Amino acid sequence: MDGAVESREEWTLLLWTGFAVLVPVLITLWCSFQRPKRKVQLKDLFRKSKHGWHYTDLFNKPTYCCVCAQPILQGAFCDCCGVCADEQCIPRADITLACKEIMAPLRADGSFNHHWVRGNVPLASYCSVCKQQCGTQPKLCDYRCVWCQATVHDDCKMALSSEGQCDMGEFHSVIIPPQYLHQVNNLRRRHPDEYCKLAVACGSVWSPLLVLANTRSGNNMGEVLLGEFRTRLNPVQVFDLSDITPAKALQLCTLLPPGGACVLVCGGDGTVGWVLDAIDAMKLKGQDQFIPRVTILPLGTGNDLSNSLGWGSGYAGEIPVEQLIRNIMEAELVKMDRWKVQVVSKGNYFRKPKVLSMNNYFSVGPDALMALNFHAHREKTPSFFSSRIINKLELDGEQVALPSLEGIIVCNVGYWGGGCRLWEGMGDEPYPPTRLDDGLLEVVGVFGSFHCAQIQVKLANPVRLGQAHTVRLVLKSSRMPMQVDGEPWAQGPCTITITHKTQALMLYHSAEQTDDEESSASEPHNGGPRP
Repeated sequence: MDGAVESREEWTLLLWTGFAVLVPVLITLWCSFQRPKRKVQLKDLFRKSKHGWHYTDLFNKPTYCCVCAQPILQGAFCDCCGVCADEQCIPRADITLACKEIMAPLRADGSFNHHWVRGNVPLASYCSVCKQQCGTQPKLCDYRCVWCQATVHDDCKMALSSEGQCDMGEFHSVIIPPQYLHQVNNLRRRHPDEYCKLAVACGSVWSPLLVLANTRSGNNMGEVLLGEFRTRLNPVQVFDLSDITPAKALQLCTLLPPGGACVLVCGGDGTVGWVLDAIDAMKLKGQDQFIPRVTILPLGTGNDLSNSLGWGSGYAGEIPVEQLIRNIMEAELVKMDRWKVQVVSKGNYFRKPKVLSMNNYFSVGPDALMALNFHAHREKTPSFFSSRIINKLELDGEQVALPSLEGIIVCNVGYWGGGCRLWEGMGDEPYPPTRLDDGLLEVVGVFGSFHCAQIQVKLANPVRLGQAHTVRLVLKSSRMPMQVDGEPWAQGPCTITITHKTQALMLYHSAEQTDDEESSASEPHNGGPRP
């Protein structure tokens, strides 16, 4: 009898143990099958939604669902209006909570309503009514306007007359208001004069800012910046260059008053060149009057053009987006020369010449070799740089006597090689100044890769060969590396001609100076920055 009882108890224990093990496994398997299904459903919802939803596994600050008001760790947020929702509430939030309208009419009295979103207000924000700090309670509370970024307490919002009138806030002069696009859409005759009439209501200093970001540049900063700018501007002003080309994005300029737009390029020198080429294409289409001014937010490495225009050599989020916009609003308009580089291969008379646009510099020799990563080839062929590679160099038609050089660098901007002031060198020799708008190129020579390294750490000067409006090089019969603005290739015997192409309208930031610039700050500033 006792044995039967013990046996029954053993089987019961075994049964419960198996149950305890199998149930979690089955639940886990069920969840693993359901999660991909939910992800597909959410992805489909995100694709059709007017919100700019982004799913996250962990919010970076205490966050509350705008639907159920419960604290959430994972879920989705809209980078346009700031609505947050947990996974279960996303479909309901998508239906019940409106996002920013990129195009909307004015009220009957000609004013524009605030668009309030409740909860998750920015840290250290203050109520626009009572001036006390908002968002201090551990719950879903207080409101933020998605256009002017004003915040108010729950109780203070009741003190506002009706819904209140929104003036677009501090950055009203760079935001394209929804009502402007609504009026443009209703125009019978789309003409620059009509755009100017509509722009009167936007203020005398209205200068819309278009943001073009390359999400492939930098350490995911492009994706972050897209969301930051969508939050503060009209989402229609913000473009992801992985989804749309600069040429298509810049067509928005043709719906704005002539010469009124400014374009912020978030990316490296290559992205800036891509945008400037698209602007040149606008000129060919007869859209000169809509040409925007261009400014840069440097992502990635290098960024010599951005450095020359005072915007620094890189951005990693150290400056708030609000301050970036303020800097752009205060920046100075300058002109920058752009150049045409034509490469005619020797003996290939029936092949079209290679034609490229240059903003920064052209080089042939050691620094181009590093860009092309020809190190392995150089190790196999030690005599690759054993003799002079330049057969002839002409500056404005006059032949220049050359020492035994391994490379030539032709510069348009003041910086080279990721922050080195190439033309100025160590500053121990007199030299004519460089400018972005003087139609002149600075031409220097280098003896080899070790000489390039010495120049970058200020242990040596380059060989200054002169300044010129036109540069012509003839290369010997060997295959050599060369580059234009960091884009390298291997080139056989050829003739290279660099001539002036056009000028671009750029914005120059002069508020901050580096140590190298302080010595030249007292020199006169005539017609453009002295990089």
